Amino acid sequence: MDLFLILVLCLSCLLLLSLWRQSTGRQTLPPGPTPLPIIGNILQIDVKDISKTLTNLSKVYGPVFTLYLGLEPTVVLHGYEAVKEALIDHGEEFSGRGSFPVAEKANKGYDRCAGVIFSNGKRWKEIRHFSLMTLRNFGMGKRSIEDRVQEEARSLIEELRKTKGG
Repeated sequence: MDLFLILVLCLSCLLLLSLWRQSTGRQTLPPGPTPLPIIGNILQIDVKDISKTLTNLSKVYGPVFTLYLGLEPTVVLHGYEAVKEALIDHGEEFSGRGSFPVAEKANKGYDRCAGVIFSNGKRWKEIRHFSLMTLRNFGMGKRSIEDRVQEEARSLIEELRKTKGG
């Protein structure tokens, strides 16, 4: 009986700790449905028709609301106006990217391996600028490179014709 009591006490403490942790983080996030501990709002989402679920939630909580997918909060922008305001009017605030745990594990934490795809912030801007400048130096985006490729292709065809299939 004592073991059962200790187990129930530990589980209730974990549940209260989980509820307290979720409630403290929600103060800075947009409103949304109350999440369940550990699983969040997953049970409230219809997997067969996610768009209908998000539309119904946007009618209740507005075009910007928070869903918890497990323990992770996810801010949802629903509708053209909300997305336009976020990406056009406040583009700099929304220019960051989330973390990619699989890529971080594959790169073993080395930022130099991440490249343009998985980098973020200032590092991403530097890599992007360098990549675009390098590609432009090689002639990308210029009409002249297409002409050079076609000229080389014609020369190759002429050389192949001289061999007469030999």
